[in-house]
Amino acid sequence: MEIVRKISLFVLPCVVFLVAIIIMFGKKNYFSSFLQGAKAGFKGSIALLPSMCALIVSVSMFISSGAERVFASFLAPAFDKIGVPSELFPLILLRPFSGSASIATYEEIISLYGADSFIGICASVIMASSDTVIYVICMYFSATKIRKTRHAFPVALFISFFCVLLSCIVSRLFLNMI
Repeated sequence: MEIVRKISLFVLPCVVFLVAIIIMFGKKNYFSSFLQGAKAGFKGSIALLPSMCALIVSVSMFISSGAERVFASFLAPAFDKIGVPSELFPLILLRPFSGSASIATYEEIISLYGADSFIGICASVIMASSDTVIYVICMYFSATKIRKTRHAFPVALFISFFCVLLSCIVSRLFLNMI
């Protein structure tokens, strides 16, 4: 094990040195290619800025208005019947929209219920198996100038719901609760 640790200390410097040698003695102008890519990336990020601002403002309004708690209290009885704890609702509602808000909610769930509890394990599996689908769809469709999203949103929300349901089932199996 000690040998692997010592070898791993030299891998990254060797790779960086090798890349530097290739850039210095290569026949292409790699630096100008890098600059062109950086310029295109900057233009793309500027184009995404309005969509990003709209999404951040709408998520903040959703949380601040208390609509998150209203949805959670409305849906709690239905989700309790299918085995999804109601304590996970803030995470379930925010995860498709905002990564940072869902991470904050996840940290709150872990601090309240513990990492080894059923709720903590469910929250961990939800965070690992789902993504901020609404955010991703908005950014990709905005970047590619697609206006007709058709079935993308309903399918993405269904997959998010499926991830939540499957996360709770896997957590129950992991804890031998079924």
